[in-house]
Amino acid sequence: MQRFLASVETRAYCIARFATRNRDDALDLVQDAMLKLVQNYAQRDASEWRALFYTILQSRIRDWHRRRQVRDRFRHWFSWSEEDEEDAPDLLDQLPAQASSDPAVQLDNAQFVTQLDQELCALPYRQQQAFLLRAWEELDVAETAQVMACSESAVKTHYARALEKLRDKLEALQ
Repeated sequence: MQRFLASVETRAYCIARFATRNRDDALDLVQDAMLKLVQNYAQRDASEWRALFYTILQSRIRDWHRRRQVRDRFRHWFSWSEEDEEDAPDLLDQLPAQASSDPAVQLDNAQFVTQLDQELCALPYRQQQAFLLRAWEELDVAETAQVMACSESAVKTHYARALEKLRDKLEALQ
């Protein structure tokens, strides 16, 4: 179980970070999902853990969004000020880049990573999650549908729209 959790930790954090746009909340969500997996499903076959883990994580993210909506309504009603978001480092900057000693190539890569990070954050939540689960986690359509609690055709639609938006935005930069 420890090897499995170590293998999904970084990418799960990225998924949660894109969904919440808050480093601390993302860490809490991932930790909570890992704890629930261990508590409730450790006895299950290891081949089931991946889909179960991402289902739990998606559920925690949806709960986080619901709580945030309620909190935001109360802030609005009582004129409470928005709390400042932490300036967290770009997630994609932490990924290893291709080795190149050419500074121009390194600059282009850094600019692309920054733009990709911004465009992923700008995607609607369901498209963002479909893209991250399919492209980064390499879940198949059925597993992604199970994790997102939607139909396979909805996953295909969200994923296709996310790809189209990312392609359009990123090709415009080149």
